[in-house]
Amino acid sequence: MTENPPRVLSGGHVGPVDASVLPRFAGPATFARLPRIDEVSDLDVAVVGVPFDAGVSYRPGARFGTSHVRESSRLLRPYNPALDVEPFGRQQVADAGDIAANPFSIEEAITEIERGARHLLERSNRLLTIGGDHTIALPLLRAVAAKHGPVAVVHFDAHLDTWDTYFGAAYTHGTPFRRASEEGILDRSGCMHVGIRGPLYSSADLTDDVELGFQIVHAREMEDIGTRGVVERIRERVGDRPVYVSVDIDVLDPAFAPGTGTPESGGLLSRELLAILRSFATLNLVGADIVEVAPAYDHAEITGIAASHAVYELLSAMAFREADTRVGTVDASTRAPQFRQSAPAGRSDAAATGGPAGASTTSSS
Repeated sequence: MTENPPRVLSGGHVGPVDASVLPRFAGPATFARLPRIDEVSDLDVAVVGVPFDAGVSYRPGARFGTSHVRESSRLLRPYNPALDVEPFGRQQVADAGDIAANPFSIEEAITEIERGARHLLERSNRLLTIGGDHTIALPLLRAVAAKHGPVAVVHFDAHLDTWDTYFGAAYTHGTPFRRASEEGILDRSGCMHVGIRGPLYSSADLTDDVELGFQIVHAREMEDIGTRGVVERIRERVGDRPVYVSVDIDVLDPAFAPGTGTPESGGLLSRELLAILRSFATLNLVGADIVEVAPAYDHAEITGIAASHAVYELLSAMAFREADTRVGTVDASTRAPQFRQSAPAGRSDAAATGGPAGASTTSSS
């Protein structure tokens, strides 16, 4: 039986399985072929799955999104040139497997997800969760708020997800942020939706949303303000508050994410979403999720690949923030960091200006 040795990256962190030893299409599908949580001692970020979709209101199947995103992440590599950072080298990241949740009881599942997330946060500084439907955001936010206090939420979605109830149910994929706001676990002065579009039941949906503490960047505004404008509005809104990022893959146009349960035309380009997430390198990220990938409606892994790259950019942003020897801001127009300090010893001048590093430990495959 062939050994699958993880790769030791800069900083001594255990990284993905070496693609020159085991081809990317072989071996078990952990996220980005990262080590399992039982293979590392110290842990900065745990990537965890929650395969739960009992809260959906239209097309089901997001319970299979967890494994689909992992499978679609096999081509991710250890170096992110856009941020000049190794997301698996500057922090220890591992795949923590899945949190088991009762598929027949939403209330019990929410309790189980919160319990599992709290347990992982005793060992890991942050969680990056792959769903699953958007119902899971509520228990995840409860666990994060228990550690950090009320958090600002930057929520990418076609939909507000601040409904009160649906068919009398208080807990669905359309209600997590109303419940979280009512429970006091959100910092209402720092919450924002990005990518909202499509028909609503009434204008009261928007009024209620404002009262719950959210500002909105509508998808239609992208044409006028672009990614730079969105990034500026997010930064102005959240400041240095602890920030939780929640990405519903249906924020993307169905051309780029057909594999989802409630698609809406007129969404963001995948390039736009990744650029905005990349800019979060200077935010105080305390956790994130990506949800609503339903592989039964996907084609050629389009949605899974987009979701896996979104996770990768969030991990890269978290790693960038950890770099205490360089302080920078991210220019959303160039998709590259602009540093105020020289590069640390051992790094090229090109890296200090946001260009590619002079040397890389990554393989070409």
